Amino acid sequence: MSDNNTASDRERRNESRLKILELANMTSVPMALNAVVRLNVPNTMAHHSAPISAADLLRLTPAADPDNLQRLLRLLASHGVFAEHLSDGGLRKYSLTDVGRTLVSDESGLSYAEYVLQHHQEAVVRAWPLLDSAVADPSEEPFVRANGMPAYAFYGENPEMNELMQRAMAGVSVPFMKAFLEIYHCFDGVRRIVDVGGSSGDCLRMILEKHRGITEAVNFDLPEVVAKAPNIDGVTHVGGDMFKAIPHGDAIFMKWVLTTWTDDECKTIMKKCYEALPKEGKLIACEPVLPHESDDSPRTRALLAADIFVMAIYRTKGKHRTEEDFRQLGISTGFSSFRAIYIDHFFTVLEFIK
Repeated sequence: MSDNNTASDRERRNESRLKILELANMTSVPMALNAVVRLNVPNTMAHHSAPISAADLLRLTPAADPDNLQRLLRLLASHGVFAEHLSDGGLRKYSLTDVGRTLVSDESGLSYAEYVLQHHQEAVVRAWPLLDSAVADPSEEPFVRANGMPAYAFYGENPEMNELMQRAMAGVSVPFMKAFLEIYHCFDGVRRIVDVGGSSGDCLRMILEKHRGITEAVNFDLPEVVAKAPNIDGVTHVGGDMFKAIPHGDAIFMKWVLTTWTDDECKTIMKKCYEALPKEGKLIACEPVLPHESDDSPRTRALLAADIFVMAIYRTKGKHRTEEDFRQLGISTGFSSFRAIYIDHFFTVLEFIK
């Protein structure tokens, strides 16, 4: 009995040490992902119907090092981004998995690749070693401590970063919006819709193409944002401040807006939405929603990890929230009813009725 307990204890300690080593080296995973995107590996791989070796992936750049690329591919294969195919002679070849295909550009040139790149820019990465300061003194974001100004202001002064951020959001938005429009059918009676934080107006364009009964659409964002927005049939671009006033509409749509603000700021935004809606008008907010209990599922881990990204980069007290948190925000700002519609593993549709 004692020997068995000793062996069991030894194995448990070994597993614990191994887990800590994995976690301590976890930075290698997103950095490897960032590297293969910068090297255009997913798009190159997508043009080959059969598995391909690292050397063949780099055949147009002879000075590059296929051995080092293979090391990146092996790591990412262990996380399901690529599939590894090992021949009898020991040659390793790789192909895309469904996960890897999210990094392949679509017909519009969009994918999740820009999301990967946006998260690992130098200014963003500089904030991470200061994450403990978000706990010790939450009055200032780690990004601000590292770069001297808030993230959105920093993007505004760096056009390349801002463009990448916009493309990253578009790459994430398009597949979500397709799922949203397939499942959400509650635009009956809506004639005028306002997208708060609508950026270039892409979400409104997709909504209008699906719901012909909507005759007016307002893309509402900061003046400097809508000034660069393209002309879209049926869409009026309006600049302003959502903390002061929001254009009126039968329905107000927003996506990933509330996440980056504190509870009090969210209440202000939602109150302005309430004031802009008629009786029985609706606020449709698409946000990440945390489960009530923590677990080790990929969904929970993705949501919790993205929550820490918000803490580090945007607002120390901005956060992902549970369904009940959103329900209470709705009650506190006057909305009479609320429901959550789970149509996507990351974003949830939150419907607040006035």
